[in-house]
Amino acid sequence: MDPAGAADPSVPPNPLTHLSLQDRSEMQLQSEADRRSLPGTWTRSSPEHTTILRGGVRRCLQQQCEQTVRILHAKVAQKSYGNEKRFFCPPPCVYLSGPGWRVKPGQDQAHQAGETGPTVCGYMGLDSASGSATETQKLNFEQQPDSREFGCAKTLYISDADKRKHFRLVLRLVLRGGRELGTFHSRLIKVISKPSQKKQSLKNTDLCISSGSKVSLFNRLRSQTVSTRYLSVEDGAFVASARQWAAFTLHLADGHSAQGDFPPREGYVRYGSLVQLVCTVTGITLPPMIIRKVAKQCALLDVDEPISQLHKCAFQFPGSPPGGGGTYLCLATEKVVQFQASPCPKEANRALLNDSSCWTIIGTESVEFSFSTSLACTLEPVTPVPLISTLELSGGGDVATLELHGENFHAGLKVWFGDVEAETMYRYGVEPAVPGVRGAGRGGLLQRLALAARSHHNPHEPGARRRALLP
Repeated sequence: MDPAGAADPSVPPNPLTHLSLQDRSEMQLQSEADRRSLPGTWTRSSPEHTTILRGGVRRCLQQQCEQTVRILHAKVAQKSYGNEKRFFCPPPCVYLSGPGWRVKPGQDQAHQAGETGPTVCGYMGLDSASGSATETQKLNFEQQPDSREFGCAKTLYISDADKRKHFRLVLRLVLRGGRELGTFHSRLIKVISKPSQKKQSLKNTDLCISSGSKVSLFNRLRSQTVSTRYLSVEDGAFVASARQWAAFTLHLADGHSAQGDFPPREGYVRYGSLVQLVCTVTGITLPPMIIRKVAKQCALLDVDEPISQLHKCAFQFPGSPPGGGGTYLCLATEKVVQFQASPCPKEANRALLNDSSCWTIIGTESVEFSFSTSLACTLEPVTPVPLISTLELSGGGDVATLELHGENFHAGLKVWFGDVEAETMYRYGVEPAVPGVRGAGRGGLLQRLALAARSHHNPHEPGARRRALLP
């Protein structure tokens, strides 16, 4: 895992840069110890093994061999009934980024001129699927202008035969030549039968949308799937894309704050609130807008209930003259424009909209895996990739300890700060169960890695010296 950038090995190490795995022989020797690791003991690699690994770590940091897999998907999925197929909307998508994808595994050099086409292919399905061709969709990755590879699963759905209330997506990546890179899982996705038409209550917040959460917006003319367009950002401008969607952070805005300045405001977003949408990738924002509930192609101006998943909504620009219908966010083919609504002649608290100014809102999730195949000691899959959820630092100086909480940890995992290996201790405990969510605890283990503040170098290594790893 490599959340930090490349580092120069000649300078003191930066904060946590990556995790490494021991080779298969060491892992087999520690398999029994892994199951007996409560309360755990401080461990480190042998000096010989550390010396071998340090060379690979330095090459990885210098040559920037990072590889990142990012999965984006909706928080909820609508169930299909009978013979219908309600494809997930927005469709789950995968982005591959990092210079490591353009390096030949194990050879630390760029692809030869005669090698063309994608270096990896993917297959996505639900975690209950058996892996057959009818239950997974092949992803064809395409290179984007920003050098990322993009793939999208447009025909995934969950049928009424599947009785689960939650599931995960499974992404399988295979490198050119057939080598299995790994299997990656999405966040949990909640299954719903249909969008709730009842007034949402804050006593049941399962489907409500909170300030600061990530959302996607899409428009579907005349309820036709082929006409679906997603609010996105291209070349620094907002567009209505038929191919790609973007995740936006939905902030409760303050009318007295400068654009882009978001004072912390917690709580669930209600209709009638002033909100601002910020692209999670580019940081580009739309002006503050008032979010309105939509019913029968009318904006309801007097509704203040909490927003719910897959609700129809509209975004009104503030400052409309009294008596007018207001100006709303709208699409015109691929462009995002403003639409002048008309006041409803029969009801003063409604404004008449067109199809193109009615948006569906849905919460989104993303999960990111970073690794480098150039550090792999074997040709085994890189998954399960360790995922860090929280960091806890205690003490300081020579007695500082950094504790990592997350998933997919084990006793054979080693943590490096730059090109310096930390002394580690592995612990785990039982995680509280999540009611009604089968498998939500990922095995029911709360996993931890504790890191000592001191490093251990072989005194006979060239240039070896003792370094403090933590401030």
